[in-house]
Amino acid sequence: MAPEGPPSPPPVRRRRTVRLRTMLVCLAVVPTVAMGTQTALTAQRLLAQSEHLRADVEAGRQVGVPLVKLMNELQAERAMAAARWAGSPVTDEALRDKRADTDRAAAEFRRIRPSDSDPAQGSEKAPDGTDEGRLAAVDGRLDLLTAYRRRVDSHSGSAEQVVGYYTGVIDDIIRAYQDEFSHAEDAELAQESRPAVSLFSATEMVAREDTAFALAGPSRELAATGFSQFLDAVGTHRYLYDTWIVPYLPPAELALYDKLTASDAWQAKLRIENAVIANHKDTPTGVKLPADVGDWPAAYRTFAPRLAELNTDRARSVFAAADAKASELEAEVSWLIAASGGALLLVTAVVVLTTRSVLRRLNRLHSRTVALAEETLPDVVARLQRGEAVDESALPAVRGRQDEVGQIADAFARVVAASVDGHRQLAAERHGFGLFASGIASRTGNLVSRQLSLTEDLQDTFGHDEALLARLMRSDQLTVGMRRQIENLLILAGGEIPDPHTDPMRVADLLREAAAEVEDFRRIERQALDEASVQPHAISQISHLLAELLDNATRFSPPRSKVVVRAELVADGLSVEIEDRGPRVSPAGYEAMNERLHSAPPYAVLAENAHRLGLFVVGHLADQLQARVTLRRSVYGGTAAVVILPGALLTPAADPPRPGRAPRPAAAPEPAAESESESVPVPVRIPVRGRTPEAEPEAAPAPVPPRPERALPTRSEARADARPALPERVPQTHLTRQLRGPRAPEPEGGRDAATPEEVADAWADYEEGTRKVEAELGADQP
Repeated sequence: MAPEGPPSPPPVRRRRTVRLRTMLVCLAVVPTVAMGTQTALTAQRLLAQSEHLRADVEAGRQVGVPLVKLMNELQAERAMAAARWAGSPVTDEALRDKRADTDRAAAEFRRIRPSDSDPAQGSEKAPDGTDEGRLAAVDGRLDLLTAYRRRVDSHSGSAEQVVGYYTGVIDDIIRAYQDEFSHAEDAELAQESRPAVSLFSATEMVAREDTAFALAGPSRELAATGFSQFLDAVGTHRYLYDTWIVPYLPPAELALYDKLTASDAWQAKLRIENAVIANHKDTPTGVKLPADVGDWPAAYRTFAPRLAELNTDRARSVFAAADAKASELEAEVSWLIAASGGALLLVTAVVVLTTRSVLRRLNRLHSRTVALAEETLPDVVARLQRGEAVDESALPAVRGRQDEVGQIADAFARVVAASVDGHRQLAAERHGFGLFASGIASRTGNLVSRQLSLTEDLQDTFGHDEALLARLMRSDQLTVGMRRQIENLLILAGGEIPDPHTDPMRVADLLREAAAEVEDFRRIERQALDEASVQPHAISQISHLLAELLDNATRFSPPRSKVVVRAELVADGLSVEIEDRGPRVSPAGYEAMNERLHSAPPYAVLAENAHRLGLFVVGHLADQLQARVTLRRSVYGGTAAVVILPGALLTPAADPPRPGRAPRPAAAPEPAAESESESVPVPVRIPVRGRTPEAEPEAAPAPVPPRPERALPTRSEARADARPALPERVPQTHLTRQLRGPRAPEPEGGRDAATPEEVADAWADYEEGTRKVEAELGADQP
């Protein structure tokens, strides 16, 4: 069972980032779509309202006009039927004509009214309380018209029933007309229709007065109920005119109404009404009307047509207002669509321009940032590291902008300024430390030079003591190695190697001097060109570079193995190849070492690989000389270092060799008296790490040969010393005769003459070198 422990934290879900372009587009699309949807809904509502108004106007014109005409005909027939019932002189022909007019109006109404079974209505019967219900009620009442006419002709029933039938049909007509406009969605149209309905109601009240007077007949006597209905009609129509008609009439129609009320006929109407109200007399059977009622028929026939005209004008005004309102709504929809379309286009244009502007500024900021990060800032840092001045105008400046993009740019400028200041301070500190290290190295180098001079003096003084001289030479080699390490410190600290040379040096002499700097070297075979010389200002650097490569080759090569040095002119300058027989190196190892050689790695990498300073020194020297050093695997299994010196560092030799002369092999001994141009130093055996001269084969002592001539002045020659010259330290020729052992002959092809002990020592040294290389390579791994 697994041990319990704290639960593992839930996995962190990464938020999906949204591009700024997408966010801006969304911010523009959402309000644009909302605005377009709102515009579409508003336009649809206005168009629907306009269509309803058009439908109401059309229905009013198709149904309203026949209704008004039918109402007028029924009012006239009702008055004539009441007069016929009361015994007034009404001819049959006049009654038939009036009934014919009513029938024609009813037929027209029924022709234009939708039938109950019309599929468009959706049902066979419209419910009561709707406009279709009202029209159906009018249609149903008209079916009883013939029956009530028979009652009038036969005087069956009562006059109140007959009059009540006509009044009921007229009330349904007025309510149907009112319902036609009462449900209109437009408030203005409903407001316009109210005076028209009130006019129809007031006209009906006046017509009821006419029916009451007709029902009184020649006797001028009304029943109590009839008189009460007369009083209601008078009070109602006066209230309607004063309260619901006159205040809402437009100026033109109000002028017609004022003209109507100022006419003699209307004044006679008012006089008769007032007289009936004031001068009537109650009788046991009813109410006796005054004699003034005799003037009513003439006055009514005068103002009734004008009153009907006023009603018609009001209805036409309602229809015209509905048409105008519908047109206004349609125009409003057009303007709304146009304005909304223009607004949408404007919003789209603003969004597109804004998005492009923001993205363009961000792209410019990104481009400047990338350029600063990848080009300008590295160049500034490199300049600061080299101690050069920095152009401040190339760096971004804080401008104090208020917009967001400008604030980002200013923030980046502050970051760059802080980074540059940090690198400037770091470069100043490193430069100061480099000066300090260079000063210490220079002082130490002076001490080492004095030590070398002292060693030379001791060699001159005690040269007759072979054992002491061997130890002095060993001390001299160690001191030279110390001097090279100090020069390494000078190179890495940014200083310069002291260069005493004032004249060009041949390549052969340069190789000899570089080999002389090696602390513990094997047999070195050299092929050098005398046709080219090295410029004086680069002799020390090149000599030091080659010395480091030679030291690396000899240290990692097994004993008695050869380190071959070849030099030849190539198209790009001079090629120097140093090939050893050391252990194999992996391709990845060569790649890492070449990277350090080619790129002159910074000091941060140097701190991690302080045990391998040679590659860094060579890389810095190659960078200073514009040379190229490449390490590769040798065909013999070791490592070959190829140095390409640029042609600018070379100059033609002062005395070229004779034609046909080839470099002489290093193994062949040369007489000491040979001239300088023909002199090639003979390789010698010198003590190897841990071995003493006693371990070498014994040799018979020989007299000290005379000092050979040198291409360059030696340290002893540079000093003003009166002592006799002793043998100087020249590559492979600087040893005295007493220490120079017999040269072992080169083994011929065939069986190796080495003893088993020598072979064992060689393999032991080889394995020791291999372990050392592997240890150093392993130390480079992270």
